[in-house]
Amino acid sequence: MSQSKEPITDMGTDLALLRLLQLVSPGLPIGMYSYSQGLERAVDDGWISNASDAAEWISGLMACCQTYIDLPILARLYDAWAGNNVEQIEHWSQILMAYRETAELRAEERQTGQALARLLGALDIVEMQPWIRKREATLAGVFSFSAVYWDIPKRETLIGYLWSWLENQVLCAVKLVPLGQVAGQRLLKDLAANIPNFVDEALRLTDDDLGGSAFGLALASSRHEMQYSRLFRS
Repeated sequence: MSQSKEPITDMGTDLALLRLLQLVSPGLPIGMYSYSQGLERAVDDGWISNASDAAEWISGLMACCQTYIDLPILARLYDAWAGNNVEQIEHWSQILMAYRETAELRAEERQTGQALARLLGALDIVEMQPWIRKREATLAGVFSFSAVYWDIPKRETLIGYLWSWLENQVLCAVKLVPLGQVAGQRLLKDLAANIPNFVDEALRLTDDDLGGSAFGLALASSRHEMQYSRLFRS
C-alpha cells in the first residue's frame, strides 16, 4: 500500500507571494482609496456613464500609460534597487514624476510613495526612513524597493503593481458611475486578463521606447483640481 506524500513547497517562494499580496492589498494603509486619477471628473463631465465606458477608459490607460510609463520605469527601479544604484533610483523616480502631467497626479505619486515608506519604516525596515520626506519618493520607487527587499521576482512585481492599480480604478468606478458589485467584478475579471501581456510588453521596452500621453487623463485631472464638490483627491 503506497503512502501519500506531503506536498513539496518552496518556503521562500511562498513567503514572497504572501508579501506581494500584502503590498497589493486594498487594505494597505497608504491612502490609495482616496485617489481616482481623473476618473471622478470624467464621470462628472459625462464621459463615463456605464460599465462599457469605464472599461474603455481604464483599458486605455492600462495600454498607454501603465504599459509605456509606469511598468517599464518600475522594472528599472527594481533593477536599480537590486544593484544598490542610488543614482539610477533617483533618476528614474524623477523621470516618473516628469511624466505626471498635473499637480494633483504629482502629489498623488509623492504622497503615496512617502506613505508606503512611512509604513515600511514602522515595520522596522530602516532603509526606508530617509524616503519618508524625500521629494524623489514615488509609489513605484518604494514599491520596487519592497519587492527587492522581500525577494519578489520582477515580473510578478509588475503584475502585482498593475493589478493593484486596476483594482483601485474599478473600485472608484463602482462608487462613481456607479456600478453594481457584480458589474465591478466582471470589469475586473475582463481587464485583468490583459495584465500578463501588458507586463511582457513593458519588459521588452528599451529606454527610447518609453513614454505615452493620455490627453483625456491630463484634461480630466486638471479639471478635477478645480472641481467644486468631490470625493477623491485626484
